[in-house]
Amino acid sequence: MSITTREAHPTDITAVAELFDLYRQFYEQPSDLPLAQQFIVDRLSNRDSVILVAESASSGLLGFSQLYPSFCSVEAKPIYVLYDLFVLPSNRKAGVGRLLLLAAEAKAAVEGKARMDLTTARTNRAAQSLYESLGWMRDEVFVAYTRRINQS
Repeated sequence: MSITTREAHPTDITAVAELFDLYRQFYEQPSDLPLAQQFIVDRLSNRDSVILVAESASSGLLGFSQLYPSFCSVEAKPIYVLYDLFVLPSNRKAGVGRLLLLAAEAKAAVEGKARMDLTTARTNRAAQSLYESLGWMRDEVFVAYTRRINQS
């Protein structure tokens, strides 16, 4: 099967939203296709993320990654945060995730990004193995924190 990667187009919204909904379910969120679709529409409309897709002519979209532009204040340079990476379970171990990561890296290089950052679940060993095989380095210096914001 021949797999290609490219940036998502507005015509991909429905298919990307379905993948995004599955991605959220992987991270134990309830399925909510309308929410997923609106989120993807907003990201593409506002141009505040880059969505890359992997596809095959015979099977359609197989996976996606989503990059958020950000900055590194210490380096005083732009970076990408690779926040989402998802491959359909039936297409895992076929190189789809690797292709998406390489496409993200190529896009970051062309756009002059200093680096890409990502986080993943501690239990997601398969993803960690893939990242490390491509030269991603585990951060052993910084500790990440998060805080939920109560909406009034």
